[in-house]
Parts: sequence; C-alpha cells; structure tokens
Amino acid sequence: MSSAPPPLVLSAGDREQISQVDRLAESGAKGVEPLVVMLTDRSWAVRRAVVAALAREGDAALPALVKVLVQSRGDEARIAAVVDTLSASRGDAARAMLEVIARESNPPVLCDAAQVLGRRKAMNSVRALEKLVSNADDNVSVAAIEALGRIGGGAGLDTLIAVLGQNNFFRIFPALDVLGRSGAPRVLESLVGLLENPRYALEAARALGMTGETGAAAPLAQHLRRANDGLTRAIALSLFAIHARAQERFGSAEAVEQAVRETEDPLALVQHAARSVAGARQEEQVALCAVLAWTRDETAAATLIALLDATPDAVAPALRALGRESDPQLLQALREGDSGRRALLLPLVGTRTRNAADVLPSLDDTDVAVRVLACTALARIGDVAAVPRLFELLRDKDPMLSQAAVGAIHSLGSAETERLALAAANDPQPHVRRSGLRIVAYFAYPRGLQLLIDAVQGDDDRLRDAAINGLALMDDPRAMEALLHTAVNANARARAAAMRALGQASAAALNARALLKGLGDPDAWVRYYACQAMGKLRDSVAVADILPLVRDPAGQVRVAAIEALANLESPDADRALRDAAASDDLDVQRAALLGLGARGQPSALPALLAGARSNDPATRQIALAAIAQQKAPEALSALTNAATDPDSSVRDAAINFLSAREDMDSTSALISLLTHPLSRARSLDALSTTAQGRIAGIAAALEGAGADLAGALIAALARMKRADSLAAIIDALSLPNLPVRRAAALALAAIHSPHARAALERAVDSDPDSEVRRICLAALGP
Repeated sequence: MSSAPPPLVLSAGDREQISQVDRLAESGAKGVEPLVVMLTDRSWAVRRAVVAALAREGDAALPALVKVLVQSRGDEARIAAVVDTLSASRGDAARAMLEVIARESNPPVLCDAAQVLGRRKAMNSVRALEKLVSNADDNVSVAAIEALGRIGGGAGLDTLIAVLGQNNFFRIFPALDVLGRSGAPRVLESLVGLLENPRYALEAARALGMTGETGAAAPLAQHLRRANDGLTRAIALSLFAIHARAQERFGSAEAVEQAVRETEDPLALVQHAARSVAGARQEEQVALCAVLAWTRDETAAATLIALLDATPDAVAPALRALGRESDPQLLQALREGDSGRRALLLPLVGTRTRNAADVLPSLDDTDVAVRVLACTALARIGDVAAVPRLFELLRDKDPMLSQAAVGAIHSLGSAETERLALAAANDPQPHVRRSGLRIVAYFAYPRGLQLLIDAVQGDDDRLRDAAINGLALMDDPRAMEALLHTAVNANARARAAAMRALGQASAAALNARALLKGLGDPDAWVRYYACQAMGKLRDSVAVADILPLVRDPAGQVRVAAIEALANLESPDADRALRDAAASDDLDVQRAALLGLGARGQPSALPALLAGARSNDPATRQIALAAIAQQKAPEALSALTNAATDPDSSVRDAAINFLSAREDMDSTSALISLLTHPLSRARSLDALSTTAQGRIAGIAAALEGAGADLAGALIAALARMKRADSLAAIIDALSLPNLPVRRAAALALAAIHSPHARAALERAVDSDPDSEVRRICLAALGP
C-alpha cells in the first residue's frame, strides 16, 4: 500500500523568512522592493511565499517586476519567479507585458512576456502574439505559438495555419500541436496537406486525431496503406480518437468506419495494419485492431484471431465490433484451439451463434476454467440441446464448475430439465443431489415437492439450504406446512432458513403467528428473516412487536426492523423511522432514509434533506434516492447540488435521478451542470436520454448558448438518434446563433441520413457564415 507523501517540514530559518514575507506584505507598496529582492532566496518555500505576496499586491508590484524582467536577467531562478508572479498577479499584468513587447527587442524578454500572456489567457494580446509568431528569432516565435495555444478559443488560427507553409521545423511542430488541440474544423485542410511530407507526417497525423473531427478520418485512412509502421500506429491512434469523439458527440461513429471501409485495396490495409501490431504499445494495438474491424473485410476476422494470442485485450473488443463477419473463423478457432485460445474466444461466443454444438466440445477441455466459460457461453446461446451435457457436469466435484452448470441450466430450462433434475435430486452422491435440489427448487417442479420436503426435514444443513426456498414458491399446503414446521426446529440454522424462505413466499401464504414468534427467537438471524417476512406481510398489528427490535443487539436485526416498519402504516412506525433517520448507527440511518423515501410522504423531506448533507457518501446517496421521489422544489435543488458532490458515486446518482424526472426544470438543471467539469460528462449522458420535455428544453437553451454549451447540447440531440431530435438539430441550423449553427452543421455531417444531407445542401447555398458553408460542403463531398 502506498502512503501519502510526508508534509512539507520547514526549517526554523524558513519559518523566520516566511514571517518576514508576511510582515513586508502587510506594509503594502513599501514592501514591494524588499520582496523582489527575496525572489532569489535559496529556499523554494520562501520563494513561493514571496511570489504569492507580490501577486496579491497587484498593480503596485508591476513596475518592480517588469524592471527585473527587462533589466536584471542574470539569475534564472529569479526570472522564473517573476514570470510566475506576473502570471498570477491580481494587477493588469497583461497590459504591462503588452507594453514590454511594444518597446523591447531582446528575445528572452519577449519569450517571457509571451509566456505570461499565455498563462493569463489574455485574449486582448492575440494580435501582439500573432506579430511575435513572425519574429526572426525561433524561440520568440515558438513562445508566441505556445501562448496562443494556452489562450485557446481559436486565437491566432490563421497565423498558425500560415506557419505550416513556412517549412520551419522549429515552428511547425508547436503550431501543429496547437492547431490540433484547437479542434477547429477549418484547420483540417492544412494539417492533411502535411501528411504528404515525411518530415511532418507523424505530427500532422497526431494533430488530426486531436481535432476529433470526422472530416479527418478519410484522409487519415487513405494514408494508412502506404505509411511506415510508426506512422501507421499514429494514424490508427488518431482514427481511434476521432471514432471515440464522434461516438461521444453524436452517438455514432459510422462516418469514421465508413472512411476506413472505403479506402483503396482494403486487403493491403489489413495486412499492413496487422504487421504494425508487433512491437506496438498497448494503446496502439487496441487502435490498430479496431481499425482492422472497421474494414469489415473478409480477411479481417482471420487476421484478428491470429493476433489473439499476442494481444488478447486489443483483439477481443475488435472481434465484438466486427460482428457476424467473424463468426465462421471464430467458431473454427474455438473448435481447433487449445485451452488458452478457448479461454480467449469463449467470452465472445453467445450473441453470434445459436448452436450449442459449437461450444459443447469445450466442456471436455482439460482446464476447468475453460469448462466454466463454456457453461456461461451455453447459457448465453440459449440452445436447450446443451441441457443433458450440462447435467453431466453436476458430477464434477469442482464447486465452481458445478455452480456454472447449475446457472446455465437455470437459464436454459427445457422439457427434459425436469426429468434430469429429479434424477439428480435422488442421486446418492451428496454434491450431485444438492445441485439437483437447487434446480428443482428454482423451477418449483410440483413432482419434486416430496424431495424438497425430505431434504428440509433432514439433518443435512447443506441439502436443506439447497431445497428450502423452493417450498416457498409452491402453491401446495404441504409446502407451507413443511416450512412452518421447520420454523420451530431446534436447529437455529434450520429456523433461520425457514424464515428466509417464508420471506420469499407470497404475502397471502404467510403465517403471521409463525412470524411473530420468529421476532422473539433467541437467534439473531431468525429475528432478521422474520422481520423481513413481516414487512412483506404489511400487517400493522406487528408494529408493537417490531419496535423493540430497532434497539436489538444485532445490527442486522436493527436494520431489518427499520425496513419492516417502512412497510407498515402506523403513526408509531412513522415516528420510529424519523428517529432512526438521525441515528448514529449509519446502517440504521440508511435503512430509515430508504424507508422514508419509499413512503413518499412530504413530511419526511426535512429528514431526507438532512441525510443528503451527511458526511458519509453512501448515506448521501441513499438520501438522494429517497429525495428523488419527492416533487417539492427543494428536492430538485438538492439533486442539482448533489450533482457536483466531491464523491463521484453521489454525483452519478444525483444525475441519474435528475435524468429520470420528466419535467422542464430537471432538463434545465442538467443543462446548467454542463458547465461544471465534474458533472459535464454524466450530465451530457443524461441529456442524451429521451424524456418528456427534454428536446424542447434543449432547443430553448440553444437560442442563447455559447460555443461550448452549443456543442454539448447538439451532441445530446444527436446521441438520441430520434426523428424529433434530428429535426431539432436541423432547426438549429437556421438559428441566428452562429456557434449553434456551426455545431449543428458538424453533427449533421456525422449523421448519415437523407434529411441531414438535405439540410446541409440548403445551408451550403444559404448560410451567411463561411465556416458553416465549408463544414457543409466538406460533408457533402465531391
């Protein structure tokens, strides 16, 4: 287990120096010069304190800092501290740096000024930085390029695009990085052009991947077949990134896969990509295998299976994505493979074949883990022809295998299952008999009633446990009689099993007298299961007997008592639940919160809101589940606030509850959460699900959305994959809001449908924005 790093320990000298920094900072402008002198202190902790103090001083400290930056450059540590201070300053350091750029020509000074402007994300400095990009000194140009990248928002794109045509190695590389991270569609043409240049092709491919634009997929795919191994891997990674981004934004990456399928000579592409897998990193192997699957070429499946041993984690998802094209080769490899190969292939089987014969040979594998996987695969296939062979496995003494066989039999059933199960339940071998009883109990076969009764009334605890739940499922007085008889057995384990089984019976079949007696049983587990069953009976006459169990010595009994009271209508039960919601016992508190939520009474809301403020994340999450059932405005506010909770499980739960609510206010709350970094991704997922008022709420928000919000809202509509959501995107393409129209055009370009194409064709002719027209024209193709 890794331990937390030790806290920073300051020496006595450091503490004295930092105290001096504090005193100088309190003196205001008078302390600036002495503080600047202290920027050369040998202690990192002291320098950090000085930087923070000078940054807080704001404009008053700027002249002294600028003087050091321009005139006193002999100490690199001091210059670095000055740059940090100017970057964090509360004053108008951007104006000061622009003045420096206007009057100074010393390259190191210009580099530092550009760095400060970039770190401050100073949009008003873009023109000055664009001029610095053309500076004769490469270092100055690179600093300006990186500063424009830090500012973001499309700053200086035209200037950066122009850099790509200068054939300057030192400037093109940082420009490629910034242009790729910009994600702007209009940079694609320039980046694609560099794919033909061996010197820059690798970085250009990576930059195209960073854009996340589906328009980059076709040119990247065309270069795959003739690229060297390094470039092939880079292109595959970029295509994989674009595919993931398209899936995230639009709910479909068909445009990317189609671009790969439409490459010239797909067979050569498959062979070339397969050769590049050897020696590739894990993430590169995953990307290369995904590209192979997207080709849908008949050789892709065989190629992927051949790679399975070398990189199973990369090949398995690719084979799943490939679909039925891989069926013949996959099943042949399963029949002919060794244990290792079968272990890799069996998890892929089940959705592709409906014939158990393809998997049955794997039940004879020497590796028990393979046989277990084969049982699971047979359950997925659903072919009842496997049932007799699965019953044979019940004789195997490996508990993991017999359990897997029983699970598969439960999934399959069949007309023959009853006969085989009854035979197994009579088998002289105890482990076979237990498995047979579990199957008879699961299906509640009437012909097996006496077998179950005999097992329940016997002395073998394991046989009784296997059989007893089946009695609760049978509509026969003898079954209930056997359960009630067992409920007073001298064996505490038998009584507990009987009470547990009674809890599975229908409410009409339950016997209140037996359950009330179980509430006072000396065994804690008997009391626990009796509480559960009594709660299911919903007989309020039991409230007086259950209330004392809220203070039972056994924690599980206390929780079960609260759960039972939640199902009983009584003022005493209500009071007990409200009191328990404030209990110091977290398990009891959570059970009470769940109970209050299930009752749905508005009077419970204060207790639920208090639970949502608990210091314990699990308690907050349970309180939110209860609050989600409430209609009051306070409930919506609590869910919205919890969607930014520090704990990810609480955030996810809150967003899920908001998503399930079908009202405009919940949609508005989810839209507001798109601006929060912790909740953005999950909120987008929630908005992408259809609910009443969802599309109308998103459409209303689009009218005033900025670029970032517009992209997220359009993505939510695209991911719904509905005719009405597509109509909303098409409508958005005619809104006066320019960022919305651009986002809508990108989404429609990724959606392969006649309606989307028709909308793009109209926009090509009518949209006033050249960027919108360019996106539409590129999507329509030649």
